[in-house]
Amino acid sequence: MRIILLGPPGSGKGTQAQLLVQRYGIVQLSTGEMLRAAVAAGTPVGLKAKEIMSSGGLVPDQVVVGIISDRIDQPDARHGFILDGFPRTVPQAEALDELLKHKHMKLDAVIELRVNESALLSRVETRVAQMRERGEEVRVDDTPEVLTRRLASYRSQTEPLIHYYSERRKLSTIDGMMAIDEVTRAVHRLLLALGAVEPKSHSRSAAKAAPAKKAKAAKKAAKKPAKAAKKAAKSAKSAKKAVKGAKKAAKKTAKKTVKKTAKKAVKKGSKKSPKKVTKKRAKR
Repeated sequence: MRIILLGPPGSGKGTQAQLLVQRYGIVQLSTGEMLRAAVAAGTPVGLKAKEIMSSGGLVPDQVVVGIISDRIDQPDARHGFILDGFPRTVPQAEALDELLKHKHMKLDAVIELRVNESALLSRVETRVAQMRERGEEVRVDDTPEVLTRRLASYRSQTEPLIHYYSERRKLSTIDGMMAIDEVTRAVHRLLLALGAVEPKSHSRSAAKAAPAKKAKAAKKAAKKPAKAAKKAAKSAKSAKKAVKGAKKAAKKTAKKTVKKTAKKAVKKGSKKSPKKVTKKRAKR
């Protein structure tokens, strides 16, 4: 799964990126962190970036793309990644497309978290006012003035990416003004619809349910032999009972037959006796 999250400062990209990392086991790639790691590791691209930064210059897109190229080749990025802070401009997006094409990879989703800028400013103003009331220190970069400048920068540099990815049918938009958990569910549904994830893959609930399901199946399988033995014993008992019943019935029938025959014989004998006596008397 390879994802780009777009949206102005305060839209919740960082929060959603972390939730995606936890849920799907992918990595979040921040250009700032990648630059520092490449410089510390002393890679060829990192050394070049260090030289440029030491002279006070901005690291060109070509060098940043080279650092991203090295990073996505690492084992932990094989399952997927979320790009954080890149691309910021259309030329960077074009360079990224070329890189992924060269590596035979593709973007699964470019998700825009659309927010109301006026609402964002109102939130910051409320938060700052509450912090000041409590006597807490307000960060320099967490004020309505700073956010206004950052929003202006986003509109001029990064917002054109929405049109760029929309033209290529890569862009999907989600209402970033919803509650965090609602946005998370909307992102998950979108990834399912795009085929970026399987219905049960990387799901915590599915992962938790799997052992329980296996245990239940094993328990059921263990019960089968006992159930079969019980059934066989029951059948044997029924057969024994049937044999016993048949013997009893046969014995009863035989007894009845003998009794009937004996009775018939006695009756027949009693009929013959008077005739013999009469005959003998007649001869006399």
